[in-house]
Amino acid sequence: MPAKSTKSPKTPTAMSAAEKQAIKERALELKAQAKGQKGEAEVEAKWKLMKPENRLLAQAIHKLVKAVDPSIEAKTWYSMPAYYKAGKLICFFQSADKWGTRYGTLGFDQNAKLDKGSMWATSFAITKLTPANSKAISALVKKAIGKK
Repeated sequence: MPAKSTKSPKTPTAMSAAEKQAIKERALELKAQAKGQKGEAEVEAKWKLMKPENRLLAQAIHKLVKAVDPSIEAKTWYSMPAYYKAGKLICFFQSADKWGTRYGTLGFDQNAKLDKGSMWATSFAITKLTPANSKAISALVKKAIGKK
């Protein structure tokens, strides 16, 4: 009979300082929301922290999302501008500033109704907003909230 291994299972890698900060910011967001603070002001505050090119992109995406359905609520989610429908996270914008990447991303949460077969995209890299990109984002948001 082989001897039992005394090695412990591999431990997960430690979180980066940025990841730890994002978790702290999320806790603060939840506390602020529980106190009734409006998410729109939080989103606007996050824009001010972005580099100008990322801020313009975030603000343009905000306008596109709100144009699809004005009842979509803007709040922050892990310090990123995020959009909720009926209290459920639908999508979020992650600025290139957030993790020091070369592009921002528009991500969709599991609540987004983007399902297509057994595989579909949930995140899109964005470097600039073109008319074609704007049209595609509007269509994705409509689909995500189940709007025809």
